[in-house]
Amino acid sequence: MAAPIVSLTHATIAQRDKVVLDGVEFAVSPGEFVFLIGKTGSGKSSLIKTLMGDLPLKAGVGQVAGFALEALSTKDIPQLRRNLGVVFQDFKLLPDRNIFENLRFVLRATGWTDPTQIDARIQEVLTLVGVAINTQKYPFELSGGEQQRIAIARAMLNEPQLIIADEPTGNLDPETSKEIMQLFKSLHQKGMTLLMATHDYNMIMKFPGRIFKVENQKIFEVVAQKS
Repeated sequence: MAAPIVSLTHATIAQRDKVVLDGVEFAVSPGEFVFLIGKTGSGKSSLIKTLMGDLPLKAGVGQVAGFALEALSTKDIPQLRRNLGVVFQDFKLLPDRNIFENLRFVLRATGWTDPTQIDARIQEVLTLVGVAINTQKYPFELSGGEQQRIAIARAMLNEPQLIIADEPTGNLDPETSKEIMQLFKSLHQKGMTLLMATHDYNMIMKFPGRIFKVENQKIFEVVAQKS
């Protein structure tokens, strides 16, 4: 059996010395689609920040993509993040660059130099997310759904071991949210591993995956009743 991409054992997660989650036992295996649900402020984002190296692991043992979180140094963080693709609620596209430049910026920053390979990879990820727009357009010229598709394409550029999505439908209307969830489902069916934080419990009932609830400083798995 393949080793998990994410594992936390007896883990404590804190923000500014305030414990947010304690005694965490959590794992994500290759090929899984895992949901984190819970109210705003329950600790979902703190968990994600810890997995990305933004927050140090307060106590316990953890690993992400082969990196030990309890021993993670500042110089390790860029390499860790090359193994992760992250999608945010507010897209975080660079507003002063067109779509092509947004995507090329990531590839150049992670060591890509050949313009032909860069162009080919950008076209490949745009095709994967179903985007057929003019890449000379700027983010403000796109709908929210188009911006989120570009953000998902950006997350996939370096073929990460894990895609982390933090409330990816939080700024979208219900119909667009459903389309974005269908996109994540299709990516999962292609073999990608996904960890998604969301408070939209009704939305995830329609999609496959393990569900973990964050509540009262704990994480526990729940069994969904399919609609």
